[in-house]
Amino acid sequence: MMAANAILPQMIARVCLMTKTPWGHVSSGSIYGGAKMVANGKPIIPPSLSDPETLNHFADHPEHFHGFTELDEPNNSFRIPSCNFYSGTKALAEEAIKDIGQSYVWRLRMPFNEKEETCNWLWQMQRQDEVHDAIHSFSHLEDCVKACLDLWAMRAPFGTYNVTNPGAITTGRVAQQMRRLLRSPIRVRTGGTDPSHTGCILDSGKLLRTGVKLRPMEEALGDCLDRLRVSSRPVRAFEPVPRAYSSAAL
Repeated sequence: MMAANAILPQMIARVCLMTKTPWGHVSSGSIYGGAKMVANGKPIIPPSLSDPETLNHFADHPEHFHGFTELDEPNNSFRIPSCNFYSGTKALAEEAIKDIGQSYVWRLRMPFNEKEETCNWLWQMQRQDEVHDAIHSFSHLEDCVKACLDLWAMRAPFGTYNVTNPGAITTGRVAQQMRRLLRSPIRVRTGGTDPSHTGCILDSGKLLRTGVKLRPMEEALGDCLDRLRVSSRPVRAFEPVPRAYSSAAL
């Protein structure tokens, strides 16, 4: 994982620098955990977006939650204790390629679409009997691939961009919609201390200010679930998801 996620991007970056070739690196929003939240009139960064109190606050005041921007230092890296290995290698890659040549760094988070693919977050959800409730940003895969290509087509400034559909949503709300539209028998668990379920919100404002269009999270998700409802065959409920494709990966 270290070789693929951190060493290889640095090698590619240096080759592209020598050949003066612009390039793009797919990074991950998992290098952050939590969000910027306003509580009692004061800004804080809760370490987890999965505890019941934070979830209730989000339900009542979603406007109090703001995502991390490209200017914020990653808080889920090898420099911070309790970082998971995957997130650490992705943060290390960003450090390694910073300021090397002309490049884009595209940060996706929890990619999803309506296709049966093991790295599709919705595909994973349909095959689990239980999911942990937490607040997340998500990336509709086709929307975000188009956004990355649009940055190049528009000759937008090189640099790092959070490529997530605007807005945030809880996994509990997604599970509720999947039960209603797809009859998926998903239970939702709240609380817990598993770091892979703490939640994360990214701010995609920098991307949108370039003129790139991205659908709001709720719209992208609703369209995806409608397509699944129309085209889906019976779900193979509770089919194990390979560990290599854990939803925490992106």
